[in-house]
Parts: sequence; structure tokens; C-alpha cells
Amino acid sequence: MGLTGSALALVAAPAWAEEAPPGAAQQAAPAGEETVNASDIIVTATRRASRLSDVPIAVSAITAETLRNSGVTDIRQLTQVAPSLLVSSTMSEAGAGGARIRGVGTVGDNPGLESSVATFIDGVYRNRAGVALTELGPIDHIEVLRGPQGTLFGRNASAGLISITTAMPSDRFGGYAEGSYGNYDYYRFAGGITGPIGDSGVEYRLDGVYNHRDGFLKDVISGRRVNNRDRYLIRGKLRYQPSDALSILLIGDYSHQNEECCAAVYRPARNVTRTADGQFVSSPSTIAALEESIHSNVPGAGNGQILDDPYARRVAITPGRNYLSRVNDGGGSAQIDYDFGGAKLTSITAYRINKYTSGQDSDFNNLDLLYRAGDGGRFTRFKTFTQELRLQGSAFRDRLDWLVGGYYGDERLTTHDNLSFGADYDQYATRLGAALLGQQVPALGQLFGATGFANLKGFAQGFAASQLGGLPPAVAGQIAGAIAAQVQNVTMAGTGDRDIFNQRDRNYAIFTHDILHLTDRLSLTLGARYTWDRKHLDASLQSTSPCGAYSANVTRLRALAASGALGSASALAQALADQILTPLGALPCVINSVSGDFSGHRHEGEWSGTAVLSYKPIDRLMGYASYARGYKAGGFNLDRAPFFNPGTLTPLPTNNLSILQFQPEKVDAFEVGTKYRGRGFDINVAGFYQMFKSFQLNTFNGTAFFVTDIRGCKDDLGTTDQDQIAGNSQCASEESGVTSKGVEIEAFLYPAPDFTLSAGFTLADTRYRHDLAGTPDSSGSNALQPALSLLPGGRLSLSSLYTVTGSAQWTPPVGHLRGLLYADFRYTSEMNTGSDLFSEKEQPGTMVINARIGLGAADRSWSIEGWVQNLFNVNYEQVAFNSPTQGGNVSAAQLSAGQTATQLYSSFLAEPRTFGLTLRKTF
Repeated sequence: MGLTGSALALVAAPAWAEEAPPGAAQQAAPAGEETVNASDIIVTATRRASRLSDVPIAVSAITAETLRNSGVTDIRQLTQVAPSLLVSSTMSEAGAGGARIRGVGTVGDNPGLESSVATFIDGVYRNRAGVALTELGPIDHIEVLRGPQGTLFGRNASAGLISITTAMPSDRFGGYAEGSYGNYDYYRFAGGITGPIGDSGVEYRLDGVYNHRDGFLKDVISGRRVNNRDRYLIRGKLRYQPSDALSILLIGDYSHQNEECCAAVYRPARNVTRTADGQFVSSPSTIAALEESIHSNVPGAGNGQILDDPYARRVAITPGRNYLSRVNDGGGSAQIDYDFGGAKLTSITAYRINKYTSGQDSDFNNLDLLYRAGDGGRFTRFKTFTQELRLQGSAFRDRLDWLVGGYYGDERLTTHDNLSFGADYDQYATRLGAALLGQQVPALGQLFGATGFANLKGFAQGFAASQLGGLPPAVAGQIAGAIAAQVQNVTMAGTGDRDIFNQRDRNYAIFTHDILHLTDRLSLTLGARYTWDRKHLDASLQSTSPCGAYSANVTRLRALAASGALGSASALAQALADQILTPLGALPCVINSVSGDFSGHRHEGEWSGTAVLSYKPIDRLMGYASYARGYKAGGFNLDRAPFFNPGTLTPLPTNNLSILQFQPEKVDAFEVGTKYRGRGFDINVAGFYQMFKSFQLNTFNGTAFFVTDIRGCKDDLGTTDQDQIAGNSQCASEESGVTSKGVEIEAFLYPAPDFTLSAGFTLADTRYRHDLAGTPDSSGSNALQPALSLLPGGRLSLSSLYTVTGSAQWTPPVGHLRGLLYADFRYTSEMNTGSDLFSEKEQPGTMVINARIGLGAADRSWSIEGWVQNLFNVNYEQVAFNSPTQGGNVSAAQLSAGQTATQLYSSFLAEPRTFGLTLRKTF
């Protein structure tokens, strides 16, 4: 019988309305048979085929029809039909995807961090959520498991799991073809065939998809559109079942993307000042004005353009720079199932390769300030081998349903990064440095503006001379010359870094998951898993940045002042080093000068597990209570930034791997729930409380990513963890730093054979504790970083308090044909899109509606459908972030009276309204 429903958003359509590609694992029932309710959907959340209403965990099952009606082609679009799930993409649609369940997930595209929400496709683990942000092809169903799933699915499912099962081969010949065309010159073609290979007992399936779409953003410099799509997927399956006991399934797939993504737009540019009475006053942006007054050294770029009307969807890209996004992803797997009679063995062996090559105009405007070359010099590559074995059966007259297993994973990660100063950076840094000095001492600002970094010696000499007017000219000249002699001029354009990280991760696990049927209606589930994780890192950091020479200026001047050689001018030299050159060092040291090779490793072993008590007082009602322990592996921050202290302009030793390491993320979760399978309606309710220890927070500070283990503190820290003073919030007694509590409701109504309704509601209060500590530094201090001072008591980024979804489907007879009317919606309450929770990154509540109308044959042999995504063209962001090097005093909420915030902000936008037409044909 066909599955025509979804366990969350509209799921149980009449069976004859299903138009799955031939060969789907479960075929639609003939017209007239009873409708399949959501609660009757078969899922494998416990590694056993079970009816959804009988599984004592919070899980949503989304079928092929729901995915088609809502227009889902990759996991990012699943959010429309799963209220507890949010998937977003940022710097790319290939390497920067992040999934969140109940408000918890991993931020950013740092390849060293694994996902809190694991992704499996056909039983094979995909090591980062971003690698699944591509065409999925024909799907049988998708399961979204909420809460930690560390027993059966491993160490990186601390927040939940997305399990995708693609369409299976059939023992009958068939095929399908479909084509779509829409605005933005969108076209998508898909097709496939399936059937037996003669009398060999082998069934095959071959599917292919090609997707093209113009970009949503227009570059005003070149006229081209960016953030486009150009991708394809090929997947083949062979299934051999020589007997009832043995089944062999072979899967091979390859996908390719060659796109330009992702450019970002500017949010409205402004300065913000907080007055003594706490009021905020806006004024024109000094940074925007500065950039717009600079004429680019790059031919054709003109003056800087800060296009700060984000939903005009216009960007200015430096000529010669791009946002190259090229992905090659492929692999194969072999699944063998053998039934011994008393037990069944399952083996899944897989090998995958994913390579993502990218370029970036890293300042996101047409001035040539920062860039990453995408000509093959910047890429991330994963080579992954996995092996899983499971043995399961029953004992004691089916009172015990037991399962034991083992897992091995071997991941080889290589990432090459490069970041360089562009041709305009010297001019920009000089103008910006003069502006910063001019705010304090106008005369010094004028002096620096006339000399700048390109003549730092002249500035140092002029500074000294201007302060030594009371000395004889010959003495003053000697002192000024002595100071200037310690200073080297700095040229930034064309310098940068070239970094290589090679990491090998080998992890092993043994696990058991057993269901004891205490009575016919009372069951106890006990599961445990122990995981060993071994990571080894080799890194080579190479830098031509002038930061080294610049920081040497400061060191030499301090040494000169301490030597007494300048006499009464020693204090002046010290002031020049500490009060002027060190703050200005933020500009040439955007790319630090650390170079060297290092190696290191980390080992960890952790338990995870679950215990569930479930009870069915009547056949249609089940209640359960559960505890689950999950964890996400620790690792290395694959970024050069931690090796440099920007406050003192000093490099830190590259052999100190504690600088890069972050600890495992652990979670203890409690859940109670009930599932009722009624006559004409179903309802599922779950309440949850989750506590995360050492939550791995990845934060972009405008130039680099840094990772912090967020820890709660049992001590009352007052406001010391909420200020801008470094190191003053020491915590002696730690606890969980993040809690997530709330309730989820899923309701389904089937008032007529041709009409179905559904609704989903998630309230997730996911917050940091009020007293927080961070990762201990080399001195043992675990004070929260000042840049994260807004976190205590705040809700996590991209975590809305509540989300509401709903859908309706009507498939009325139209003569000898069948019609289709479908609509779904998702409302998300306000949230902050930045991991630092700056107020400038807040996103108001949004509602997105999708709709589809169609007409087709009653036997499903053809159909024509019109569709629209984001029907009312709602404008909203995926993520907002600090525009690199463009401003300071980054959050109005952090300003003290009289200070001015000049920071510019950029954002990656969600998609605008799209619409089109789809034709389908099956045979």
C-alpha cells in the first residue's frame, strides 16, 4: 500500500493520488482502498521496520509525495514540512550547510567541526550536513529523529538525525520522466528506469537529475547573476535476492556542482551611538562613506559601492574575483542482509569522496580588499570509509527483541585555504587608520593619513617630533630618528597565507539496543554504545603577511623604551608602541604572520545510550518516557587564527595544540510523549528537556572562525561574564551551558477520502545559562571571551521560540481525471541569526507559503502541475555576519555611553518567490 502522507506536514493522501517513480519500496494501493494514515507509515528509526505509531521516540516521516508537493529537492527545503528542523546555508550550498533540531546545531563551515545533526543517506553516514545540500533524486521517504540518537547512529547525532532513503529497484519494468521550467530561467529534468535483468534475479534502478537556475543576486559591476544553480546527479542501484534469506544491495552515485555561490548583501549601513541616557542615535555610516570615496586600483571597479538595500538583491564584486563553488561528490555502498533463521545479519560497507573547490571575494564589495583564490588552491576534500555490522533477533518467545553491532569509520580530511590582501587594501587601511586616530587625536589622524602604512617610518618620526617641542632641535631630531629607526614600512597588497590541514579520524564503536516486552502492553528499551575516536592532525601554515614586520615594530619600540636610551622620551616611545601602533595592528594583522609545520593527535572514549519505558493502555494509544545520552566528538579548529593574539600582536607557539582543540559536546535528554492513532485523525505530543555540556560554538568575528566550548557555571558570576573585560569571570564549578526545553505537537485530520489536513507546532526554549564559562586557555582561565558577552541567558542563534507548520491537500475527481490542490506554510517566530547574538543580526518572525495545483490521469500515468515557492515573496535572511575589516564596536547593545558603532553587516538571503510548471510521465 502506498505511503501518501507525512508524519508532520500533510501526509496521508488517498492512495491513488500517489505518483511515486516506479520501483519505490512501497507501492500505492489501487483506487478505493483505505487511506494510509500517518501513524501507519513504516519507519526504521530503531533499525527495525516499525509502524510510526509504535515507535516510542519523537520522529517525523516525510514521504515522496509530500516532498514533491512542497518542492523539496535538497535537505535545506525540508524545513517547510518539519517544524523542529531548520537547515540553512551560508558561504556555500556545498560546504557551509547547517542543520538544527529543537534549536540546537553546529554553526558555520569550519570543516574541523562535525554536525550535531547527523545525516544518513541509504544507511551511510555523511560526515558534514553540507555534503547533503545537493540534489537528492527520487526519494522513498525521509525520517527526522529529534533528540540525541547516539545509541544506534553514533557520536555525531547529539541533537538529532536526518535519515534519507532513496527509491529502490523494482521487479517490474518501469520508468518515469519529468521536466520543470520556472522564473530565473529555472529548468530541472529528471528521469529513470527500473526493472529486472532477465531471469538473473537481479533488479536495477538508474536515476538522473539535472538542475539549472540563474542567480538571485545581480552583480552591478559585471552584470552577471550569482548564487545560481548548475548541478546534476546520477545514481544506480542493483538488488540481488537469490533466496528469502539473502539480499544484496549495491548503490553507486555521483553528483557535480559548478556554480557561483555565495555572495552576500549589505544590511543598511549606519553608525550607532548610545547617549548617556541609554538612547541609540543613528547617523550616516563613516565606513560606507570611506569605502565609497576610494577609487579602486582594479580596472573597471570604480569607487567602492556599499549597496545597503539588501532586498534589491544587488551586489558589487571586484573584477577578477568570484564565488566559485565546484563540488564533486561520489561513492558506493554494499548492503548485505542474511537471515540465519534465529537472527538476521546486516552489513553496510561504504566509501565516499567529496571535494569542494571554492573562491571568494572575501570583503563582499567591489574594492579589492580581501580575497580567496578559487583556481584549485582552495579546497576541502573528504575521503571516508565506513563499515557497520548489526546482528538482531528475538529470544524468550519474542519477549526480547535484541540487537548488537559494531561500527568503524576512517575519514581523511584535507583542506587548503588561502586568504590574501587585495590591491586596494593599502589605501583602505591607511584611510581607515587615519579615521580611527582622528577620533582620538585629530592632528595624528591627519599625519597618519598623509603617510600611512606605506610610510610608517615617516609617521613615527613625525609623531615623535610633534611631542618633543620642548627639547633642543638637535636632541629632538636624534630622539625622533631613533624612534623612526625601529619602525619598518608596511606594504600589504599581494601578501597573504597558504595553509594546509591534513586530518585523519578513525573511530570505532560497539553498541546494543534491546527491547524487552515486559507484558503485551508494557515495554522497556535499553541501549548503550561506546565510541573510541582517534584524530591525528598535520598542518602547514605559510604566511607572507606584513603582520610579522608590524608586530616587530611594537616589540622593538618597547625594548628601546625599556633600555633608557631615549631618556625622557622613553615614555613617548612606549606610548607610541602601546597606544597607537598596537591598535592599528588590527589592520595589517587581519592576516597574521604565523608560519610553521606541526602535528598532533587527540584520543577520546565516550558512552552514549538510552532507556525508554513505553505503555499501550489500548491499541490506539501509546505513552512513553525516555532518557538519552548523546555526544559529538571533540576535534581541532582548522583555522590559523588561534595561533595569534591580536591584543598583543604576538604569535603563539604552533606546537601547542591545546590552542586548536575543542572538547566533546555531551547531552543528557529527557522526553515524555504520547501517540494516538484515532479514526479519522492522529495526534502525537512530545515534551523534552535537554542539557548540553561543552557546547561547541563556532563564531565568525569578521575575519576568522574561533571555537569555544560553552560551559555553564554553578557559581553566580554576576555580570562579569556579560562585560567587555577579558579574564574576569573565572568559574570554579561547571555544569551544562545550554538547555533546550519545550513541547512538540503533530496533528493529522482525514475528513474525506480526497481531503487531508495537518498541523505541527514546536515550542523550543533553547538558551544559554545565565552564568557562562568558556574554553580554558594556557593559563587555566576559563573566562568567557568578551566577544561572546551577549550569550548569558540568551537564546541560541537560529533558534526560534516557536514554529508552526500546516498543510492541506485536496485531490478531487475531475471527470475521468484527478485534480490536485496543495498548500503548506511555515511560521517561525523571531530569532537572532548570529552566533554572537549581536542585536543587528535579529530576524523578525516570518511565514513562508508554498502552493501547487495540478491535473493528471487517474492511473497516475501523467500529470501537469503549476507551483509557487514563497508565494508572497517574503524577504528574510539565513545568516547575518560582520562584514570583514569594515568597522568596529560591533554591537549597539555592547556600547558604553559616547562610543560609536561603525561596523557594517552583511547577510546571506533566503530565496525570493519562484514559480513554474512541471510535467510528469510514468510508464
